[in-house]
Amino acid sequence: MLQAIGLTSTPRRNRPPAVDDLTFEARPGQVTALLGPAGSGKSTALRLMLGLEQGRGVTYFRGRPLHRVAHPMREVGVLLGDVPGHPARTVRGQLRMLCAAAGVPASRADDLLDAVGLEALADQRLGALSRGMDRRLGLAAALLGDPHTLILDEPARGISPDEAAWLYGVLRTHAAAGGTVLYTTTDTKAAARTADHVVAIRSGRLVADQDAAAFARTRLRPRVAVRTPHAARLAAQLAREARAARRTVETVTERGNRLYVYGSDCAEVGETAFRHGILLHRLVEETGPAPEPSRTAPPGPGGTAHDPQARAALQTPPTGHTAPPAGQASLRADHTTPAVGHAAPLTDHATPLADHPVRPTGDPAPPTTYAAPATIHAAPPSGHETPPPTTPAAPQAPTSRSPATEGTRGLHTATPRRRRRRVRRGPSRPLRYELRRLMGVPSTALALGGTVAGSALLAVLLGRSAGTPAPVAVAAWPELLPLPPAALGAGLIGALAFGDEYRYPALSTSLGAAPRRLGLLLAKLAVTAVTALLLAVVVAVVDLEVLRLVYGGALIPVPRNWAALCVSWSALVVGCAWAGLLAAGVFRAAAAGIAAVLAVPVLIAPAVEGALFGPAVRTVAGLPARVRELAWPRWPQEADRWLDGALRVLAQPVGAALALSLTALLCAFLLTGLRRDARW
Repeated sequence: MLQAIGLTSTPRRNRPPAVDDLTFEARPGQVTALLGPAGSGKSTALRLMLGLEQGRGVTYFRGRPLHRVAHPMREVGVLLGDVPGHPARTVRGQLRMLCAAAGVPASRADDLLDAVGLEALADQRLGALSRGMDRRLGLAAALLGDPHTLILDEPARGISPDEAAWLYGVLRTHAAAGGTVLYTTTDTKAAARTADHVVAIRSGRLVADQDAAAFARTRLRPRVAVRTPHAARLAAQLAREARAARRTVETVTERGNRLYVYGSDCAEVGETAFRHGILLHRLVEETGPAPEPSRTAPPGPGGTAHDPQARAALQTPPTGHTAPPAGQASLRADHTTPAVGHAAPLTDHATPLADHPVRPTGDPAPPTTYAAPATIHAAPPSGHETPPPTTPAAPQAPTSRSPATEGTRGLHTATPRRRRRRVRRGPSRPLRYELRRLMGVPSTALALGGTVAGSALLAVLLGRSAGTPAPVAVAAWPELLPLPPAALGAGLIGALAFGDEYRYPALSTSLGAAPRRLGLLLAKLAVTAVTALLLAVVVAVVDLEVLRLVYGGALIPVPRNWAALCVSWSALVVGCAWAGLLAAGVFRAAAAGIAAVLAVPVLIAPAVEGALFGPAVRTVAGLPARVRELAWPRWPQEADRWLDGALRVLAQPVGAALALSLTALLCAFLLTGLRRDARW
């Protein structure tokens, strides 16, 4: 059972809220459609339910709010828009990375690829997928944790009818296994055809809450869809003939060249157009939403309860004939309007040439003939509620709510609200997730390979001068560059570690898993440090061998303080990688991480050198021996050498500037990211 109670979004810029006091429920074993025109607040309602947007209200998933669920991906599967992921990542790599975030075995990705029909495209890049294949991948990502509830935002938008039929078949299969399915749509016919229950909203407020049979009976009527460049002229001719014949005909004009005719058929409309020389581009009979009634129409069951203008018109004594709304011409001879189920129209944007028939009232849902994979749910998942037997329900007014819902809502509005601490989650397996994220895109290999090649080229150029010291030539660090290529490459790898999380937010599909969590930060620091150390070693070895190959081994002597130089070199590369990582996490952009790395030698190091390394500064020589005398535990003599080397690194302007930058960035990350709930 999914229950949304009092959902209200936060108004922005003195505008009314996109969702205003929305309350509905989706039952297990049923497919529920959240129907409404574009801009009605459907996507905002889903984000409020999932805690991805700020607002008021509460949503219960089988009796628990989402922030109280230990493993959200095992409770709710989400598909909001396109699949978020790096376009260069493969389909299999994307799913395996999300498996690490969800805490499920990697073999689950291969099983779902086979279930959704993407096994042949497992090595395809995400950027090369078609719209239909992207929807299949998104559905596979939503099903990774074997969730009880599926929430999808317009899953059939932009895909072919065959792909849409397959997708709705998968949703029907999931509901038949005892799960709960909620999806949004703008197509009234698709909602009546594919859903068991329809929740209609307009301007963020509830309009109708009915089962599909009652919705089809009260909201859909046969009509003739016409496309012509002379829609207004054709509507006027149809009005004139309807008045002459004393027939009941209505027309609704949309988008200038589209006309819907109610109370007629294709033959009559076509003959009228032929007699008056009106060109027709399209003429087809279909089932669509009922037209908006006149304001003088009496309110039916919930007819104008949510329309303030209609209520005002009903309370005002009639003074004459009321003009029909804009875009609609009343062609009735007696100016009367038949009662319809609801006053608020829902624009039907999809007008296919051939539509599936709508189920009559009271008939059970026909057996699905979609090619839905039956391997997704062979049996109801553990802990799923058994769906109660459903019976056709009578249409109810939009403002009516069940007593249980009213009681729950009243309890939450009367009881003082206590601020509950959200569960701060990250990926279930952060280290595995970070490794798959790092190695799953070709940009990592390109950055590392370009760094090694550029460093080798600079080393050869620096080695031509006899006055260049050997450590400078091996590090490929000329005076013109603020940092050596290895440090810049490590900073780029660190900046991309957090930059990609915000540019391609794959963790948004893992509910509650935010990138600014301590577990993921530690995993990124560890993986980035290991990668930077490997890069430092490879660059040093390659540069040394290239110099020996080009200029001979005798010209490249080994310095006596090679150990201290190695420590300084490793600390510089790892420090730059961490600076890029933390800066990208604080400012949520890879460019900020690269800028922070370059700012260390360009801005911070000169300031530190002028403030701390003046001529009157005393030396700290002999500090390890003095610390040994004060310390209670005794460490080996070799530790003095390592401590002295670390102090020598910090005594350099770049080392001190890097240490200062890392400290400031880490404090900023902890203060801005871990003290509050991260929202996407």
